[in-house]
Amino acid sequence: MQFNRNQYNHETLIHLYRQLLLPRMIEEKMLVLLRQGKISKWFSGIGQEAIAVGATLALQSDEWIMPLHRNLGVFTGRGMPLHKLFQQWQGHKEGYSKGRERSFHFGSREHHICGMISHLGPQLALADGAALAHALKNEQRIALAFSGDGGTSEGDFHEALNVAAVWDLPVIFIIENNGYGLSTPVREQFRCEQLADKARGYGMESVVIDGNNILAVHETIRGVREYCLRERKPYLIECMTFRMRGHEEASGTKYVPKELMEEWGRKDPIKNYEQFLIAEAVITEMEVAAIRHEYKAYIESELLLANQVAPMVANSEEEIADVYADRTTDVVAISAPDPRDTEVPVKRMLDAIREALWQSMERNPELILMGQDIAEYGGAFKVTEGLAAKFGNHRVRNTPLCESAIVGVTLGLALEGIPSVMEMQFADFVTVGFNQIVNNLAKIHYRWGQSAPVVIRMPTGAGVGAGPFHSQSNEAWFTHVPGLKVVYPSSAFDAKGLLNAAIQDPNPVLFFEHKALYRSISDQVPDEYYEVPLGEANLIQAGNDITIITYGAGVHWASNYQEAHPEYSLHILDLRTLLPLDYTAIRAAIKQTGKLLLLHEDSLTGGIGGELAAWVAEHCFELLDAPIMRCASLDTPIPFNTTLEKNFLAVERLDACIKKLTDY
Repeated sequence: MQFNRNQYNHETLIHLYRQLLLPRMIEEKMLVLLRQGKISKWFSGIGQEAIAVGATLALQSDEWIMPLHRNLGVFTGRGMPLHKLFQQWQGHKEGYSKGRERSFHFGSREHHICGMISHLGPQLALADGAALAHALKNEQRIALAFSGDGGTSEGDFHEALNVAAVWDLPVIFIIENNGYGLSTPVREQFRCEQLADKARGYGMESVVIDGNNILAVHETIRGVREYCLRERKPYLIECMTFRMRGHEEASGTKYVPKELMEEWGRKDPIKNYEQFLIAEAVITEMEVAAIRHEYKAYIESELLLANQVAPMVANSEEEIADVYADRTTDVVAISAPDPRDTEVPVKRMLDAIREALWQSMERNPELILMGQDIAEYGGAFKVTEGLAAKFGNHRVRNTPLCESAIVGVTLGLALEGIPSVMEMQFADFVTVGFNQIVNNLAKIHYRWGQSAPVVIRMPTGAGVGAGPFHSQSNEAWFTHVPGLKVVYPSSAFDAKGLLNAAIQDPNPVLFFEHKALYRSISDQVPDEYYEVPLGEANLIQAGNDITIITYGAGVHWASNYQEAHPEYSLHILDLRTLLPLDYTAIRAAIKQTGKLLLLHEDSLTGGIGGELAAWVAEHCFELLDAPIMRCASLDTPIPFNTTLEKNFLAVERLDACIKKLTDY
């Protein structure tokens, strides 16, 4: 291994050695603790330390790093207290995730480290978002994300690199090519000569370096960082290395040929660098021994400090409270307009949503809109028409067709405190961004206290003859995910107010907009900015015979039915927010009539009506005078033919349900 010291002075060379040695000695202690049963799992980076250490020390301390399992050198390089890291790894409440995460699945805003999720690839897009934030603020900062060789096969790798290249973002992508994805060798993972060759397909520069050479890593990344800032472009670095332990300790290394282990053992990044420093008279063997002795004492003292904690005591109230970030600003609420007030303008739902976006962007100059074709074209439904001309393409951004990466970008922006609204062109397309939403966005505040002020607009629903891939009602998929908020307005007034409130919320909000209601309904919408608080249901009308709890198009189905059937007195409650639910309003609505019909456009099985029915049966049984009834759409995909689609929808069964419940 050839070390080129260039302009490195003795002090810097020794500093690099100390930073390289510390994670190795910590890991050696962790392996002892693992054998003693004092930790449950460990992903070893022994043999790969030079990459994490060299990369971290080449960056500024306020530049975001998205590390993976084997990047202990990132955490020690950023000066995180070792006793608190021990507490994290042992699952103590005093750790960075309050015992909610293990190993390196945590982050720290203070240290500009974003905790990984086990799906690996999604971390790359977060670096895009952080870099975009720096670019929007005209800051001379970059973001850096790690990937293993196995992770380069994931779609998130492609999407993140493509977005970074198209948007000219200052991002460094590092591939740690250690030859194996768990036990699968690289020859079974890809056919290109080097993974760095993939960069050319994105119009991106790349380089392959010796990942075990601390000076090569440090100097390369320093130079690449300067390139990214100067050219405002991303860069891909492939670091050739090897891990001397298993993927994690339980998996072992029996699948690795003995001669390969011996070859890479001779390339040990610490032993070789240590020998270089001694040969160059930068350090003596006595000084090496002294550093090792110092670190051994330091590790033991920090471990002793880490263990001086009280046993974990579970507190359910605290656990639930930490799922969501608290809003710190006041809600700008107004009363719903009086229908007799002719001075309040009447607007379509589509126009009300556009007005909310417009006014929110005026109030918050940092708010970013993103989505496919949302700029000059105005989006698939023209909701964002005119916004790019007003606020510029840097704030109203067309995106490539990569939903997963753009959701990741929204979270990367959130790391830098920038709120965003993403338009999912159709709610059906959310499936290709599902992982980012339910595992990254939804869990991040619970995991390590990072807020995510992100709104994902979801054009949804049937009734427009769009077939099975453009008509689904998939809101129930997300009501099962703690950390998300799910909003579904039925009126133009609510659409504007709820969207404004969602944008102000520090948590991820899925905002469902029924496509068939965009232009078909109109109601009074004040011109001024206002909000409708999330989590509060709305009583549409009071009645005495049957309570109908519904949302979205179901509100109009119920209201139209009441108009056509004055012989019934319906008590109609619009949920508006599906997560969290307004249980106080739900209970009061049931108490009003004693008969409950749960109405929604979604299919019957697995729809939110089932959850509501269970809650009512458990908590409001004494208020019921009849069995709970659900009226929902068929358990089939949504057909294209309008006759079949009409038959599919729940409204076709509404009359029969009401009559059956009335007759009970």
